[in-house]
Amino acid sequence: MRAARQAWLTWGTAVVVYMAAVFHRGSLGVASLEATHRFGVGPAALGTFTVLQLLVYAGMQVPTGLLVDRFGPRGVLTFAAVIMGLGQVLFAVASSYPLGLVARAVLGFGDALTFISLLRLASAHFTARQYSLVVSLTAALGGLGNLVATVPLTLLLHQVGWTTTFLVTGLATSVYAVVTLRLRDTPTGPASRSAEPAKLRDVAKNAHTAWHVPATRLGFWVHFATMATPAVFSLLWGFPYLVQAHGLSPEAASSVLGVMVIVTIVSGPAIGTVIGRRPEVRMIMVAAYLVLAVGVFTVLLAWPGRMPVVPLTVAFGLLALGLPLSAIGFSIARDYNPLHRVGTASGVVNVGGFSATTVGALGVGLALDWGVAFHIALLVPALLMVLGVWRTAVWWRRARAEVFAAEARGEIVPVRIRIHRWDSAAAA
Repeated sequence: MRAARQAWLTWGTAVVVYMAAVFHRGSLGVASLEATHRFGVGPAALGTFTVLQLLVYAGMQVPTGLLVDRFGPRGVLTFAAVIMGLGQVLFAVASSYPLGLVARAVLGFGDALTFISLLRLASAHFTARQYSLVVSLTAALGGLGNLVATVPLTLLLHQVGWTTTFLVTGLATSVYAVVTLRLRDTPTGPASRSAEPAKLRDVAKNAHTAWHVPATRLGFWVHFATMATPAVFSLLWGFPYLVQAHGLSPEAASSVLGVMVIVTIVSGPAIGTVIGRRPEVRMIMVAAYLVLAVGVFTVLLAWPGRMPVVPLTVAFGLLALGLPLSAIGFSIARDYNPLHRVGTASGVVNVGGFSATTVGALGVGLALDWGVAFHIALLVPALLMVLGVWRTAVWWRRARAEVFAAEARGEIVPVRIRIHRWDSAAAA
């Protein structure tokens, strides 16, 4: 009982850093119009803020996994809090576009260190069954950070201004690093790790090994397909899309984005509970969402003129389900990789969604800069979703074939699944 309390206390302490990371990541979503005036930039340059931050984030995922495997999650998470806070402070005082880009890059670097560290802590402190629930709860509580970055942040920006808003939130994040110093890597203390730093060749080999596990590849494409569209909307383009393409007021647009966050918060624990008890249904849930999301996107693209606020809210709420469902990618990778490689495998999976989000955010910004209408610019994330659906289907079949082959060899598999006739083609 005491061990269980300690595990939840450890997770609760660490998840605050992740909530701060999600807040900082999404803060530009409702501040995008203010940023346009502050830095004197157009849509493409504005999109570069988010794209640069996400590029740094995505590029750091495999190195972050290796850093966590090498130094332990506590130290990396503490460092992340300090760096994120410094990045947001720099963004608060930046008045030139180049300095603003540097600030977002620093913020992206700190952000990149948080989630993988948290996943590694969860892997060490919770069982495999509990892990799925914990990851989904993490995504849900991260949604609280995103919720603060909608209506409350909009009101705060209007009341106290840009500099004070981002200065206070940045300093608070850095100070919280003192709390994370009390965490334990494992229930018994520091994580076991090599005394010597890994060589570049060993780093590449470790990442290569994780990538060639079919479940890791499946996790990558699940994350890619489910996360990109809701992330593109919530991080940057949802607010201007609602205001400029559909004529909503800033407050109404913030409320629609807030609904996305509420859906994430409410659905996250429910999804985690289901897949924790019945992990064999997690890919069925992913497939059902992807079919639904393609349908919702088709409606958004085909709707003539401005859409009323109610169907917009429903559409954004349904798309938001992809954010907690994207955590399934980590659960799959965790099941089929040894603990010492979970950090690296999780980093590989995390690259999926954030690389797709980066391309989607940049593509929409470039399309708008070329004078393309918003509903046409949204073809970029739509095509990315189609690509994700295709590759998810391919690797789902291949991962299933690998499980059946392991069972045929007499090996114990983490999750037993039923064979269907369509599995025979993948096996062949």
